[in-house]
Amino acid sequence: MKVYHSWVGADDLVSFEVVEKETDLFIRAEKSLHRKALRVCLKHRSSLEKYIRQHPEFLNSLEPIEVGAEAPYIVKEMAEAGERASTGPMAAVAGAIAECVGRELLPFSSEIIVENGGDIFLKLSKRRLIGVYAGSSPLSGRVALEIEPNETPLGVCTSSGTVGPSLSFGQADAVVVLSDSAALADAAATAIGNQVKGESDIPRGLEFARGISGVRGVVIIKGREMGIWGKVRIKPVAVPFL
Repeated sequence: MKVYHSWVGADDLVSFEVVEKETDLFIRAEKSLHRKALRVCLKHRSSLEKYIRQHPEFLNSLEPIEVGAEAPYIVKEMAEAGERASTGPMAAVAGAIAECVGRELLPFSSEIIVENGGDIFLKLSKRRLIGVYAGSSPLSGRVALEIEPNETPLGVCTSSGTVGPSLSFGQADAVVVLSDSAALADAAATAIGNQVKGESDIPRGLEFARGISGVRGVVIIKGREMGIWGKVRIKPVAVPFL
């Protein structure tokens, strides 16, 4: 969703897009790396698509799936994320692609931010703010995550039951997860979001998040209520991110 593309404060970096089928990357770096980013994106998408043709259950399963040692790197990352978060592997696809592209661009730029539909991989050289988009919630755009360089590389991924096309069995306006793995952050955001139907479910969602190994922190927003757990710094925003 392109609405996310303006929600990271990084106007000092060069921005460019890479679009390939369902993948819509908005990338910020010290210089344009469009060709390299497209090449990396195509490489990982191709290996994932080939694996799915050979193992169609990988695409459709809502439960964790084991993969063999011969599976491509991105497939293994997605499968591990699904195992930890108790989701199907495709719950991790957007975060996994963002991280695969971002890590391969790091030799060419000391600072990289890759957004894929609200799922972010970032390696920073200065403190940045990431605005939290939460649909029609009055908190949407009014709070931001503060991320320090020494906390990166980092995955920051968002799931919503009220915004966007992603499958969710919950009704949270936003579940934002921080993890060393963007694939895990993506899958965990989905799994946590499934726990939240109303504002009273936020504590249950936070408790569920505590049980996912590898999750650094989480923010859950539903309506006017917000819950926070873990290593998360929230900053109020006077002027909403646009």
